[in-house]
Amino acid sequence: MASLVKAPPTMSTINAHQVHLRKLKLLSNLNMHHGLRFPRIHVNHTTVCCTKLTPWEPSPVTYAPTIDASGNLLKKTSNIFETLKSEDTAEAPATNSEELTDTKNQSLVQFQFLKWPMWLLGPSLLLTTGMVPTLWLPLSSVFLGPNIASLLSLIGLDCIFNLGATLFLLMADSCSRSKNQAQTCNSKPPLSYKFWNMVATVSGFVIPLMALLGSQKGTLQPQLPFIPFAVLLGPYMLLLSVQILTELLTWHWQSPVWLVTPVVYESYRLLQLMRGLKLGAELGAPTWMLHMIRGLVSWWILILGVQLMSVAWFAGFAARSQQQHSPAASGG
Repeated sequence: MASLVKAPPTMSTINAHQVHLRKLKLLSNLNMHHGLRFPRIHVNHTTVCCTKLTPWEPSPVTYAPTIDASGNLLKKTSNIFETLKSEDTAEAPATNSEELTDTKNQSLVQFQFLKWPMWLLGPSLLLTTGMVPTLWLPLSSVFLGPNIASLLSLIGLDCIFNLGATLFLLMADSCSRSKNQAQTCNSKPPLSYKFWNMVATVSGFVIPLMALLGSQKGTLQPQLPFIPFAVLLGPYMLLLSVQILTELLTWHWQSPVWLVTPVVYESYRLLQLMRGLKLGAELGAPTWMLHMIRGLVSWWILILGVQLMSVAWFAGFAARSQQQHSPAASGG
């Protein structure tokens, strides 16, 4: 280690200035007496410095750089407290990250506890808003005749079901999400599924419209007025429009409930059409109207079966993809 060169207060200095004056006087006297000349002698004034320190004077201390646990060099400082402070600041991020991880784990556990009641609450809402009014509520208390009041009462029942179905789908979407909120869960339906589903829905919407136009033009006899027709199939067509809108939103948001949405609405649609058959018998609806409602019941049972086959296919596809990823993960 290089030592500092420092001039201590006990430094010994030799000055030859007085000696030089005396020599000059002596030489001048000699020149005067003997007539001789001597060259001038130039003497440099030198200062001798002693680098040896006194015993009571401490040597300067300099802290050398040290290596921390991560292999990084700490900055060289002239104060030991600054070095300790730098070590504390290096350990602080690790402590903060551990505390943040523990907080996230606790929040995930609490969030999972909140999800568990939804497995029972969601189906209970669907049963309460959909099946109970249709199965246990007397039809005479809702249907007052072929008028607008009866139409609004039936639409009100379907609106109650739509509210329960919306809450059920929201809970199902929340339960299908990953425990880790940082992971995205985007589920996109295949194009073939979208095409088939839209064809089935539009067909169920177009057939009653064609029957209404045929009745108004006199093609189908006997003719059915608009109000009785709206009482029988108006709520059906309105809820079918709501289903189309809901499915488009689930496809756009890539929600995992796109596979469950048609099953929920189509199951209730069968109850709607069976209710229409009862109301048609009370209204004395034409035979072609009753046959068309029976055909719609059969059509939607077929569509519901195809939807359930799609659910089974998607479950098998998910199992196969999981098996393919597991060997890759174990091999890696």
